[in-house]
Amino acid sequence: MSGNAKAKIRAVIVDDEELARQVLREFLSPHAEIEVIAECANGFEAVKVVTEQKPDLVFLDIQMPKLDGFEVLELMGAGPAVIFVTAHDTYAIRAFEAHAVDYLLKPFNAARFEAALERASQRLGGKIPAAAELAASARPPAQYFERLAVKDGTRVYIIPVAKLDYAEAQDDYVELNAEGKKYLKQQTISSLESGLDPARFVRIHRSYIANLERITKVEPYAKDSHVAVMTNGKHLPVSRAGYARLRALLDR
Repeated sequence: MSGNAKAKIRAVIVDDEELARQVLREFLSPHAEIEVIAECANGFEAVKVVTEQKPDLVFLDIQMPKLDGFEVLELMGAGPAVIFVTAHDTYAIRAFEAHAVDYLLKPFNAARFEAALERASQRLGGKIPAAAELAASARPPAQYFERLAVKDGTRVYIIPVAKLDYAEAQDDYVELNAEGKKYLKQQTISSLESGLDPARFVRIHRSYIANLERITKVEPYAKDSHVAVMTNGKHLPVSRAGYARLRALLDR
């Protein structure tokens, strides 16, 4: 932290199990420099608290009802250092290590906790990877999104991937179009593409990803270019490379 060296590190604990939160509190008790400003029992609470109180450090469980840790990470945005807390070692732990954001595998001992705390403390004031990018890289290979979480002010929307018609790039955001509604999510289109099942979604253009089930036909538009006609009547541009990908999928 910059400026005042005596300033406390403000921390939030997020876990749906009271016992797990208690264990973290006990391990933190010797650390007078860390102040636990809030505890959250679910992901929705966590997003609200982190957005409003802007802590320095978050202890974040991964498996929780309603919103999991990855979705919370995406929605709370950049800012706090994150120590993931999980009972499962299948979440590509090496991704956290590469990004210098630590994890704690339950059950953990005091020594392991201290090491994680030290690593997270060193990150404070430094550059932390974009939340959505870290979340995407931390997912196990071949595990694709089943839903997408989007924050709009204080509201959180959950969009089942099966209802996604298409996505459009908007600089560092993507506009998700589902059932006639539009949602703006802070995530690059490349990161979104990596989390979608390539057998169901195709990058038809550098700015568009389309749900194959929502494409009714592909028509010529101009020389060497095409458009995809969606079930809702929307016409999306199809690049030469996108057309090749479409043909490869549709000719199977």
